[in-house]
Amino acid sequence: MSRFGALALAVTVSCACAAENDVLQSLRIGQHTFKVEVAATSQQRERGLMGRTRLPENGGMLFVFDTTRRHCFWMRNTPLPLSIAFIDEAGRISNIANMQPHTDTLHCPTIAIRYALEVSQGKFAQRDIIAGDQVDGLPQ
Repeated sequence: MSRFGALALAVTVSCACAAENDVLQSLRIGQHTFKVEVAATSQQRERGLMGRTRLPENGGMLFVFDTTRRHCFWMRNTPLPLSIAFIDEAGRISNIANMQPHTDTLHCPTIAIRYALEVSQGKFAQRDIIAGDQVDGLPQ
């Protein structure tokens, strides 16, 4: 491989890694801890978990919104089946939905929310996390 080819490969690999958010936030729901990426800018929220093929066992993505309202989600260009917990401003889960890969089906909270937490599908159910549970460690 030429030096130019090796450099191009290195740049491509580092760009792919940079697409994932390096800042991890620890969240606690009951006795369960999640280490999640934070999507706090409009660009990060729009990108979400698009293109990802795996998540760490206790990983996911926390969406933080500037305004509290009924923010809806879809799974366009997202190959992973995900579960999403919609979380109000006080940190209480309003509802949880399962989302199928590569769909434009809208998944909406039942009330106005400030946060949404996406994890691998079934992870909330496996841990008996339900609507009404408190999420601790949310950024303000």
